[in-house]
Amino acid sequence: MSSSGGAPGRSTFAEEVKDAVRPRSALLVLGVLALGVLFIASYAGAFHEPRPRDIAFGVVAPQGGDRLARQLDALPGSPLDARPLASAEEARRRIEDRTIYGALVVDPRGTTDRLLVASGGGAPVADALEEVVGRAQARQGRQVRTVDLVPVERGDARGLSSFYLVVGWCVGGYLCAAILAVSYGARPANLRRAVIRLLTLAVYSVLLGLLGAVVIGPVLGAMPGSTTGLWWLGALVVFATGAVTFAFQGALGVIGIGLTVLVVVIAGNPSAGGAYPYPLLPPFWRDIGPALIPGAGTWTARSIGYFGGRAVTGPLLVLGAWALAGTLLTLLFSVLRVGRRAVEESEAPQR
Repeated sequence: MSSSGGAPGRSTFAEEVKDAVRPRSALLVLGVLALGVLFIASYAGAFHEPRPRDIAFGVVAPQGGDRLARQLDALPGSPLDARPLASAEEARRRIEDRTIYGALVVDPRGTTDRLLVASGGGAPVADALEEVVGRAQARQGRQVRTVDLVPVERGDARGLSSFYLVVGWCVGGYLCAAILAVSYGARPANLRRAVIRLLTLAVYSVLLGLLGAVVIGPVLGAMPGSTTGLWWLGALVVFATGAVTFAFQGALGVIGIGLTVLVVVIAGNPSAGGAYPYPLLPPFWRDIGPALIPGAGTWTARSIGYFGGRAVTGPLLVLGAWALAGTLLTLLFSVLRVGRRAVEESEAPQR
């Protein structure tokens, strides 16, 4: 006899789906879907229409410097944040100190002025200054000759090597933390295990920092500057990223890896000032970039490579804050987990 309910012992397709896709798995898939959408939105939002906004800029003019600065500051769209400077030497010093991106030095005896830029701090900004200032001066019947005070190395196309270096360090940091989570559990079993993970990460960070600095410098010749300086910057970037991943995992379990991707990759990379420096990014990305690990790392790497290590105090404090917060939270969550487990065991019914 046939049965309308189907063959005994054979589940329906819907039952198989229900058994295979548990609610937790479905939520994780939806979370990954959200991360994918946010990835597209963040990168496209940051890069789809780069425009200069309030680029810090100096004006050196023996006569009418204040007036010219006001004229440049009032250009449509506010591409420049212009301020008068006393001399070409001051303009050069401020560019090399990374407090301004460029300067216009007016020649009172001729019609050709000098535009000082530093493509080592971001070639797209130098290009934008050349276009904006050149067009503005042409309307006044004057020409502009560009002088690149800090040019990018021949092997460093568009000055992007520092950004790629930092991205590699960040990826290495959170992958190390994720692998330890896969191997030994997202949350360390106790305080001692948390300390061991952090020590392992520290050794790994020193090694990856060194290897990255050697590859980008002596091996490829893609960046100038101190290999030792880049080495220790890399160690800090890797450790900060890994420690933050540990902290997120300690709070949320395996979902913490997704939170790291959100903060470091989705929010951090497009706002890092790598492909487009801060003055070319939309307001949201240019505001958050300096406070995140990729942005602080990219700025510091460029300073080490092209500007003799100037203007790095703030970004190093940002990286140190992330590393310290990640370390302390990792230790705290491990202690709280042990305490919570002890309470649960004490409240369990005695047999």
